[in-house]
Amino acid sequence: GGEAARRAAARLAGNLIVIGAALLQRPAAELRLESGCVCVPGGGPSVSLAEIARIARYSPAQTGLDTPPPLSVEESFEPAGEPYLAANGVFCAHVGVDPGTGQVDLLGFWAVEDCGRVINPLLVDEQLRGGIVQGIGAALLEGCHYSAEGQLETATLADYLVPMAAGMPDIVIAHVETPAAASGLGARGVGEAGVVGAPAAIRCAINDALRPLGAQVTRQPYTPDHILQALGRG
Repeated sequence: GGEAARRAAARLAGNLIVIGAALLQRPAAELRLESGCVCVPGGGPSVSLAEIARIARYSPAQTGLDTPPPLSVEESFEPAGEPYLAANGVFCAHVGVDPGTGQVDLLGFWAVEDCGRVINPLLVDEQLRGGIVQGIGAALLEGCHYSAEGQLETATLADYLVPMAAGMPDIVIAHVETPAAASGLGARGVGEAGVVGAPAAIRCAINDALRPLGAQVTRQPYTPDHILQALGRG
């Protein structure tokens, strides 16, 4: 999506410069888009984008162009040879497991991700944290349970457990930026990383904690009941 937006913006910028060049009667190669204007760099003549839009829409003959280029463009992007540009990274969970109750306490979580070029750091970090919380919910809480008659018993949020802010650990985020060669933007997808990485990290952490007791969890969610069963104490 970001690459499609970049391509559309670049194409639209080119169209604006063509119209601005006609209005300023200057070669397009001399002009730049700066501060809401098409201008000659260094304080030369300029025309605002608002004026370009007004003339192109309502007085196109004033441009002197036979057909002014459009101010609405469409672009798409599909990576060559792959369905999407996947991120990669490392996720680490610190948990404590109570062998008497099967309760899992989340003590800390760390993520170092390479989503290519980071455009908006705050947005990326919080998208990662949101995905990690979703992954924590999948790992520890969320499950669809049915009765012997096939009736869904977790049809509301009174029964289907989801993560709550008070139960979440500090989530530390860091980045390695390796621009994706397949796009001009250099960015990779970021939204799914936390959902994919968090459950695996939590499962590994729980099993590390249970290993001295000779137990292992094998299916999500890793509820206290599942952990007690793994310990042979269910």
